[in-house]
Amino acid sequence: MNHSREGFLQAVIFSGIILYLANSIGFFDIDRLTRGVSNLFIFAADLFPPDLSVTETLLYSILETIQMALMGTILGFIAALPLGLLGARNISGRNISAVTRLFLGGIRTIPALLWAIIFVVAFGLGPLPGTLGLAIYSVGYLSKLYYEAFEAVDQEILDAVRAIGISRLKEIRFVVLPESMNHILSQLFFMFEYNVRSSAILGFVGAGGIGFYMINYIQLFQYQRLTTAVLLTLAVVLIIDSVSARIRDRFLTRSSY
Repeated sequence: MNHSREGFLQAVIFSGIILYLANSIGFFDIDRLTRGVSNLFIFAADLFPPDLSVTETLLYSILETIQMALMGTILGFIAALPLGLLGARNISGRNISAVTRLFLGGIRTIPALLWAIIFVVAFGLGPLPGTLGLAIYSVGYLSKLYYEAFEAVDQEILDAVRAIGISRLKEIRFVVLPESMNHILSQLFFMFEYNVRSSAILGFVGAGGIGFYMINYIQLFQYQRLTTAVLLTLAVVLIIDSVSARIRDRFLTRSSY
């Protein structure tokens, strides 16, 4: 009976918190919700039909978006691999690992959009600041995923190779990396897919790519052109997701034999 009362009390408290939060952000403001839904229908009507006259221009910007995502992912991967090794306690030791993780945690607290703004201020408008923003963001997250994968390597295997006096570099090359390769590549592909989607948003702050045109169309109320940009972005993202998933699955299938 006490457990039932405890559970009921917890449910009431939790529900009260949810209701308070919902009310504080306007979920129960009926007039506001009604106006918002009405505005959404008006906005949706303005989006169609798509203006296909800008397709050629947008295709070039989509290509720039993919280039930003690809270069950002590659640069991030190059830096993330050694940082992941430094962050793994079973490889670099607790002290070095702690410092590395603190550094990577600081990087992850800043979103890619803010990194892009910082680099736009430093380097001006264009794809370069967007690429650098994605690269730094990729470093923070890939490094964390990688040091977790490295720490998951069987400790008995590491102890066995260390017992025969193998060097640390050979240990990493012949044991740690092969044991973690599936995870490394899987997360790399996922990061590229994520960066393709993110790079479209970075254009909103002048960091190049199709997002630059999207924000211009919004500011100029050219919503039919915005629809074309969104549809092209959606198509490219779906294609890249499908292709990268097939490549990832094929590699993982081969490596499992």
